[in-house]
Amino acid sequence: MNIPSMVASAYTTSAKVLICGADGQIGHALAELLLQQQGLECIALGRRKLDVTDPEQIRQQLERHLPDYVINCAGFNRVDDAERQPDQALAVNSAGAASLAAACALLSIPLLHLSSDYVFDGHYASGYSEDDAASPLGVFGRSKWEGEESVRNLHSQHLILRVSWVFSARGDNYLLRTLEQARHEAMIEAVDDRRGCPTSAEDVARVILAILRQLTCGIDVWGTYHYCGAEITSRYGFSEAILAAARQYEELAVQELRAVASADYPAAAQRPASSVLKCRKLLSTFGIRQRPWRSELQRVIREHYGEL
Repeated sequence: MNIPSMVASAYTTSAKVLICGADGQIGHALAELLLQQQGLECIALGRRKLDVTDPEQIRQQLERHLPDYVINCAGFNRVDDAERQPDQALAVNSAGAASLAAACALLSIPLLHLSSDYVFDGHYASGYSEDDAASPLGVFGRSKWEGEESVRNLHSQHLILRVSWVFSARGDNYLLRTLEQARHEAMIEAVDDRRGCPTSAEDVARVILAILRQLTCGIDVWGTYHYCGAEITSRYGFSEAILAAARQYEELAVQELRAVASADYPAAAQRPASSVLKCRKLLSTFGIRQRPWRSELQRVIREHYGEL
């Protein structure tokens, strides 16, 4: 069902939303956004209050709050560490997603689940649609794919949203790591043979809110969707933009940004050469358009330097 023309007055007046992983980048941004919305009650739970690797804790929290929707932002998202700690990555991203999906299904609570472009191997330079076959390169991607499959198989009322290259002014992400290097090193490197679309955590939160507002109409649009920021770039191009934006606020130590090949940039985990996600399905179903990542980067940099 295509619903972009449906008006806001068609939305239900209230809904209770429970966020798992509210201490992560996207979970935090989503909680802040939902708390500002009329008609939406937000229950934001970090790992200490809801550990998705604990099925009993999941059951207790869901029965205690009885939300109308659950959004799973919890994840083991450290790609290199997933290769070193595969059991932990699989426990959160795969088994944890399965436990949450089973509990939501038992209580007939719709589940929105976040996933990643890492379910693909990155060989399609033009980008990936939702129907393309998954082929993860390593433990992180495999754990995300297994989590997706569990959600699909265990709960009919699910919506999976894959995102890529997430950045924000908090947590551990490429933007903040680049700034930290630039403050202390005269030369830093960035790979120029990996392509993607940087996506701010706040932009993902905006998309989830728009989806939620339309789901409250009772529409049947479950399935898998993609979202990322508008405009394809490389890690090198993203780094250039980060440094240019930051230099408006501070003098950085870095004098040279050097482009290198992935093969010359050692890492524990192999990364997809292309993290580009095609977002046409999200647009045609929900009427949600991509925002340019460059304007989002400027906003996040202002926030980082305390001007928001």
